[in-house]
Amino acid sequence: MFQFDAALRQSRSLEHLEHRPWPPPVRGWTMGQTWEDLLFAHWRVPVDAVRPHVPPELEVDRHDGSAWLGITPFRLTGLRGRGLLPLPGASSFLELNVRTYVTAEEKPGIWFFSLDASSRLAVEAARRTYKLPYFHARMSATRHGEWIAYECARIEEAGRVFSGRYRPDGSVFHAEPGSLEWFLTERYCLYTTDHGRLARAEIHHELWPLQPAEAEIDLTSISPLELPGEPLVHFSRRQDVVIWPLEQV
Repeated sequence: MFQFDAALRQSRSLEHLEHRPWPPPVRGWTMGQTWEDLLFAHWRVPVDAVRPHVPPELEVDRHDGSAWLGITPFRLTGLRGRGLLPLPGASSFLELNVRTYVTAEEKPGIWFFSLDASSRLAVEAARRTYKLPYFHARMSATRHGEWIAYECARIEEAGRVFSGRYRPDGSVFHAEPGSLEWFLTERYCLYTTDHGRLARAEIHHELWPLQPAEAEIDLTSISPLELPGEPLVHFSRRQDVVIWPLEQV
């Protein structure tokens, strides 16, 4: 029943397009995912610190004069190909992304420094199909009441770890266009490189159902940059997503 519900919600997200900054692609999407219990933890960082990690074809996006680095731990569920139901036991795993915000051809999107996942199969598939810097990691997400204790240790690179706990701490809201929350969350494509050439994958979801959050973050060496001070944090209980194939920019 859950597999059918996830598939239905992913597909129905395309019934709501008015919030998108550009229309979705005409050709069909190929993958559905659901993201659960997601933390957005964001740090203000200098553009000069981000620039060496981003291809020169991409503009590093700024808000209030700064670039932003995000760490987003969550549980991925409902993974499936279009026209298929999620496979029990193979469609759910933990994932943690480290990202910043970029633009090419007037399409603001996401650049991933890294993506860690608890599923080796998912890591290998994503590396091949989306050319993204995925890594296999030992990961856990443990509930203690409303708190989620999240641990991630990359297997291929010792010392690349994340450790913290978080919980929602307020009512659900949608970001206002032009706000910092909108800048950090309402992104409808991702960028990567494929054999040295810049590529983009379009994505779609409804407006993020955000909540203020409380977080206690102990370790962030998963990030390639030194992270100053306390992050700006938000929580989202669930987001249903569809994704298109890569295309060259």
